[in-house]
Amino acid sequence: MPALIPTAYEGKITWIGRVTDREKSLASETLQEVAVSYAGIAGEAHGGLTRPSCSRVVAQYPKGTEIRNVRQFSILSVEELAEIATTMGVARIDPAWVGASLVIEGIPDFTHVPPAARLQGPDGVTLVVDMENRPCHLPAKVIDDHAAGFGRRFKHAAHGRRGVTAWVEREGVLRVGDMLRLHIPDQPAWRELPRVYARGR
Repeated sequence: MPALIPTAYEGKITWIGRVTDREKSLASETLQEVAVSYAGIAGEAHGGLTRPSCSRVVAQYPKGTEIRNVRQFSILSVEELAEIATTMGVARIDPAWVGASLVIEGIPDFTHVPPAARLQGPDGVTLVVDMENRPCHLPAKVIDDHAAGFGRRFKHAAHGRRGVTAWVEREGVLRVGDMLRLHIPDQPAWRELPRVYARGR
């Protein structure tokens, strides 16, 4: 029996980007299509098969420990970017300002799709969702370059709307306009979650 369920939900790729020099800027450059390998997008600062651990996994590893890179992609949704912009009080948030890799349209509540879900493209290219991408302060400077004084509002406005991180399970090509089918694990939520959250994790 298959462990992953193909759903009727599809996300249309509306934007593709690549961060080439994270030390210089978090801003992405815009692309129309990109070939992805098991290491992610060539030339992408967040690419690679492994990465140094960061503050997100400090409870598991000392900072800087080499670990598997499950953060090759930062994927956001058109709908949630619009909600972020409204909450911030700006006309729009350009995905390039927040270091996005992909923006898709059409999957409701996208930030909360289940971990281990798959997004599969027409040629079989498949991205595995790791988890929700927690908002941080890093986009603030880039946003301020385009909407002065609004950057500090991003972290709060993006809470629960920042999209997900993902990694490549099958190589292929991603193109603007492609449809990505959502596949979810055939598994109920862990029954102990309420106890974990009640104890403050």
